[in-house]
Amino acid sequence: MAAGRVVPTEDEVLGYFDTLSNWGRWGDDDELGTLNLITDDVRLAAARGVRYGRSVSCAWEVAVPEEMERATTTCPCAADMPGAEHMPAAFHADRHWGFSNERLGILFHGDTITHLDSPCHIYWDGKMYNGRSHSLVDAETGSAWGAVTAAADGIVTRGVLLDVAKVRDVPWLEPGQGVFPDDLEEAERCQGVCVQPGDAVLLRTGYGRARHEAGPSGGITQAGWHASCLPWLHERGVALIGADTPQDVQPSGYDAVLMPVHAVSLVAMGLWMLDNCDLEACAATAAELGQWDFQFAVAPVRFAGTSGSPVNPIATF
Repeated sequence: MAAGRVVPTEDEVLGYFDTLSNWGRWGDDDELGTLNLITDDVRLAAARGVRYGRSVSCAWEVAVPEEMERATTTCPCAADMPGAEHMPAAFHADRHWGFSNERLGILFHGDTITHLDSPCHIYWDGKMYNGRSHSLVDAETGSAWGAVTAAADGIVTRGVLLDVAKVRDVPWLEPGQGVFPDDLEEAERCQGVCVQPGDAVLLRTGYGRARHEAGPSGGITQAGWHASCLPWLHERGVALIGADTPQDVQPSGYDAVLMPVHAVSLVAMGLWMLDNCDLEACAATAAELGQWDFQFAVAPVRFAGTSGSPVNPIATF
């Protein structure tokens, strides 16, 4: 632990639900939370920040069928497919084209697939962001509040990569190692960048490198944001956070709240998050170009009533 580092007590972390709350800040009916900080001016500034025209993905490839249920249909000649007899006569005249298609089932929350968490993903004492009841989430129809469709127009803003593994001069942080506000500020100093209101902040712990080299860890112990970063993110006006792990350092160090970053961010702050990013190409490009900020775009699939979406975030330098 760095000398002089102050770690909040459990009571202080539980107090974040009140002191960092954005309930009512943008109106009682607001579902966007911190995405409100991404103004038109912020988007325009992000677009002007593109200097090289280089774009990289910040997502893992989804392994099919390992990470999803898959049923593939292939038909070499479409005129021979079941039910073709009910198609118009012209359909049978073309004997050249065939097709394949898939039916996919996916559980994207977890620690492998890159995905966006919307506010209805987490409850605290039965409440979601802006004080709405968990009862608004129905097993059949999904959520009527804080679903991913609140971000249907996409998230386009300035992204900032804070490469804490690089700053600490290690290939990756070990499982269970937390990232603290002084780490974030040291990364800013080393990289010559400053987090501003409306930014998407991406945290590189180096786990992506470890996963590329050895595969997913498969455990629940991981590096990530320490709860002490929450006031820092609130004060800086961060609109979206991402990490190459599922965000929270585990164990969190707090018996009363298993995942304080998830809980306080989504419930109290309305701070959306990207879990399980692959930040290795982004970090390599940033280091090559000497540019640690970029235009960042996330386009969630418009799944009605869902608590998130698998995504392919794009950083453009």
